[in-house]
Amino acid sequence: MLDLLIRGGTVVDGTGEAPRTADVGVKDGLIVEVGTITQPAKETVDANGAWVTPGFVDLHTHYDGQASWDELFSPSIFHGVTTLMMGNCGVGFAPLQPGHQDDLIKLMEGVEDIPGATLAEGVKFRWETFPQYMDALAAMPHSLDFLVQVPHDPVRMLVMKERALAKETATPDDISAMRAVLKEALVAGAAGFSTGRTDNHRTAEGKDTPAAEASTAELVGLAGAFEGLGHGVVQVVSDFDLFRGPERFDGEFDLVEQLAVASGRPVSVSWLQRDPGGEQWKAIGARIEAGVAKGLPLYLQTAARGIGVIIGLDASFHPFMGFPSFKEIAHLPLAERAAALREPARKARLLTEKSEPIAGDGTAVPPLVDLLLSRIGMISARMFPLGATLNYEPAVTESFFMRAKQQGVTPLEVLVDFLAEGDGSNLIYFPIFNYNEGTLETVRTMLSHPRALQSLSDAGAHVGTVCDASFTTFMLTHWVRDRATGRMPLERVIEMMTRRNARYLGLNDRGVIAPGLRADLNVIDPKRLSVGVPKLVRDLPAGGKRFVQKAVGYVGTWVAGVAVQRGGDVTSARPGHLVRMKG
Repeated sequence: MLDLLIRGGTVVDGTGEAPRTADVGVKDGLIVEVGTITQPAKETVDANGAWVTPGFVDLHTHYDGQASWDELFSPSIFHGVTTLMMGNCGVGFAPLQPGHQDDLIKLMEGVEDIPGATLAEGVKFRWETFPQYMDALAAMPHSLDFLVQVPHDPVRMLVMKERALAKETATPDDISAMRAVLKEALVAGAAGFSTGRTDNHRTAEGKDTPAAEASTAELVGLAGAFEGLGHGVVQVVSDFDLFRGPERFDGEFDLVEQLAVASGRPVSVSWLQRDPGGEQWKAIGARIEAGVAKGLPLYLQTAARGIGVIIGLDASFHPFMGFPSFKEIAHLPLAERAAALREPARKARLLTEKSEPIAGDGTAVPPLVDLLLSRIGMISARMFPLGATLNYEPAVTESFFMRAKQQGVTPLEVLVDFLAEGDGSNLIYFPIFNYNEGTLETVRTMLSHPRALQSLSDAGAHVGTVCDASFTTFMLTHWVRDRATGRMPLERVIEMMTRRNARYLGLNDRGVIAPGLRADLNVIDPKRLSVGVPKLVRDLPAGGKRFVQKAVGYVGTWVAGVAVQRGGDVTSARPGHLVRMKG
């Protein structure tokens, strides 16, 4: 007798082949049969009219702290994810220099916008080495499978101590010691190594991250830790900065290629259309193609939509946070803040002020966000109301710039009026990257690239500014079903989110619906499928707030044949575990 029979669904098997109607039989956590099944089962799910897909694999999350207190990996569990990778962008909570927990908290609070008080209360730091960190997470029950990468910054901080925070150049002895730390973690089953080289990442004190300017010798030396191993990936986030000159761009990309050669492992870079530098994404794609032509295993981590922030009076960012008139009321409860902004005298005074600098004043506000928020008139053409009917590809005619022009007032006044309405809970969508032309056509081109990995959800991070854990659902609603033109085939989108990502990680036991593979599965009602409106909730340790965006239309999600959610309700089952890579 089967444990589970999913009957009569439209099977989109993850291979990229056309969907077909079939039954899927599961026993002992594995798929045992696909086709017409007459065998009885302990449970039968009627999937007529539904898509049956492999569970989604999310390559780019930041649950490094949350995994130590949250069994669910919320909100990824609501969006069909069954396997996820954390430890991206060079930041994380292990290895730990004893007594220096606060340094790692400040790092993660700043780079990933997770409240420091939440991390201080939620992360228990029952480890020092990276293998001990893995053991601590593995001992906890979880709903989903997860992998961990070794982040560069904590490794550097462990070995170089204060010299790492001062961004000193690593000596040969430093590099050797860091390589040994990384090797130990990889042998224990860590899935790879990540490093961050972007100006947009800052600690909670507004400082550069420790490894942001690590030398080529340091990075290539660390890559040598993969020698003799048959597993692991390398993840790099870099600004590349083509607008500052081709020498800087080529130097950074030469480093990426050297990492691929030195490690002998797949290397991926974050792929965005930046602003400034709107054409840089094309140069990145060209260099990847040139590297692949030379036999290098290079890949492009690619987002599903614009990358930006959600703006609101209770979110991490909003246009008035640097204005003296707002600073006077910033401590008030949300509804009172909104009411104070509606006071005619205060509003009139605020409209005559200019924003004071925020970045570098002891906060983690990235310089780019600080710059943009100080130029409201210019950027309001890319700021849109985020209403109950979500639109992640709005036209410029819907922007606050156009609202202001139609009303004959300044963009700042329109923004004040909108955010001060009612109880102050209105939200604004502000795509900073991937939206230079006012459409998602560039994103479509990126997603269509043969080396693209659907990624960059940052799930678990930027909790007060985004909830891009919903990328997987958005791929199916916007790109497969709803977009007026330029939609993508269902089978291609499913292949990107399942087999392609799994194979990149070296996971050959999942990502495809076929006999003998893990029964990580989704049953999805395509007619009901939708991405919910982001809502700010205070459910983190120490009362920390975050945006949570759930989905409608997932009939069920199974991890190793065990249901972890049904109809949007999480079950009590915890079949997930830490995946330790071998070889």
